[in-house]
This record gives sequence, C-alpha cells and structure tokens, in this order.
Amino acid sequence: MAIADSATTDAVDPRERADYWAHVIDMYQCRLGYRFPSRTDFQGSSQLRRTDSYQLIGWESDAVTYLRTRKLIRADPDDNYRLIIPFTGQLAFGSDDGHGILTPSAMLLVAIDQPFALSMSEATRGVIINIPREQVRHRLNRVAPPLGPLDLTTGLGRVSAGIVGGLYTERATLTDREFDSVSERLVDLLCMQILGDPAASTTPLADVAAAARRYIRAHVGDPDLTGACVAAALGWSLRQIQLAFNAIGTTPSEIIREERLHVACERLRSPAYRRCGIADIASDLGFGSASSFNKAFRRRFDTTPSQFRGGVVGDTGPRLLA
Repeated sequence: MAIADSATTDAVDPRERADYWAHVIDMYQCRLGYRFPSRTDFQGSSQLRRTDSYQLIGWESDAVTYLRTRKLIRADPDDNYRLIIPFTGQLAFGSDDGHGILTPSAMLLVAIDQPFALSMSEATRGVIINIPREQVRHRLNRVAPPLGPLDLTTGLGRVSAGIVGGLYTERATLTDREFDSVSERLVDLLCMQILGDPAASTTPLADVAAAARRYIRAHVGDPDLTGACVAAALGWSLRQIQLAFNAIGTTPSEIIREERLHVACERLRSPAYRRCGIADIASDLGFGSASSFNKAFRRRFDTTPSQFRGGVVGDTGPRLLA
C-alpha cells in the first residue's frame, strides 16, 4: 500500500519539538537515539513517499545526531539499507569500521543493522531512500558495499544524482509502479558504481562473470537460456562460466533465475502485461510450471505473484533518519 505523508515541527509547541521530531523519525524509520545540540525550538520538516518495496524521505532540519546502538538494533531489528543523499549542509558519520564527512557531492549507503552515528549540520536538507537488502545483495553477488561515500559528480554517480532529484521532485505524480521502477533503476546504477568497470579488472574470471551476466540480462526472456547456452554464445566452456560465478559465490542457474524473477516483477507491475496470466508470464520466462514459478517467487520475495500483482505485498522497505 502506498503512503504519502509530511510532518513539521511547526505543528507543536516549541518546547516539544525535539521530542516530536524523534517520534516522527522513529515512526518513519526505526528506533534511533538522538542528540540535539539545543532542544529549544528545534526546527525540522519531512516529506514521505512509501510503496510496498521502497521508501523516500525528504528532510530539512536543524543540527541533530542520530545514533543506532547495539541495544536499539536488538530492540528493533532492521537489516535493510538506507541511501543518504544530502542536498545542502554536511553530515559526519562514524561506525566501528571508520568515519568521514558526507557532502552534497556524494551519497552514502548505510547498513541499519550495524551501529553508527550520523551528525547533521545546521540547515541540512536531503533525501534518504530505504532499499531492501535483497535488492542490493543479489546485484552485488556478495561483494561488500563500500564503507565510505560514493561520488555524485561524474559518471554513474552524476546520473544517479539526477534520478534521485527527479524521484524526489515527482514523488507525488508517479504511480506506485513508476516509483518502484525508477527506484530499481537507481539501485541498478548504485550497484554498478560499487562494482566498478569490469573491463578494468585484472582477474580473468571477473571478466568472464561480467560478460556472462550482461548476456543473461540481454537474453533473460529466452525460455531455453542455460549456462551452457551462455558459454556457447560467448565462446567459452561451461566450466569457465561455472568457475567465474563460483568465484563470486553464485552459479549460472542462480543468476538466470534471479534475472528472470526481476523481469517477472516488472511484468507483474506493468500495465502492458495486465491481461497476461501469471502462468503465461512464468512460461515466457522459462519457468517449467506456474507452481515452480510461484515457489521461486515466494522464496525470493516472501509473497506470491498474485499478491504482488494485486498490491498485497508486506512492507519490505522498513523504516532511518530523516
């Protein structure tokens, strides 16, 4: 179910605004600790757009530090990511693995199930996007996300910045399907930027895996697609393909299934496929039966294809900071 909301500390008494802000952020995100340099007349406002899969919060506030401690993690578990993009001001972040400064020229992917502190300067404004962990995990193939900021000034980062700005500006006009589709494209670019240019790799197996994955994405609609087909098309042996994917902790069949499920989600959301039965979508994407498709879909997304199409999916993008 889609949710749109907004909040401002102007709605409450100046003496209660810090507590009100903490309540709003806990409600939108997860349980956090707060340090306010001044609790007198704290100023903050937020705009929320949430679908069953993604959540975007635009915020503007006075200086505040958000804390995610081990005690809070145990009390309110949340293993999804938050992508933080400041538009103005700067953010100081720190965790057990290091610390740094986040400025409007960069974005930061935060794992909310690990302790951290995030301090926002006065008059900071920006966007935070909740991303389901699985959407990052399957694209990175177990490659660990970076601990520091990602550049937004050139290349894929600059393209991502444009998408973030457009998603925030048009949040009220996009349908749920459109909002999710744009969010998924952003995650694609984010993970591509994290992985870097496969052509620059000095590891031959990494080159093989990157080329094989590109081929799979381009031919995922082929119901006869197999690891052997990919190997033959690219001029390698099946063993080379298997070794390349094994080096990153997966297999050709897992990648093919993951890409097919990704396309299945797009088709279940798309008005162009509204008249297409779920069994037909499954067959077109190479699943042996509707039953095997339903089983794979439920295992991957914790819901059935029919529930997903009907919008009865649980909120897979829990609630960080604003």
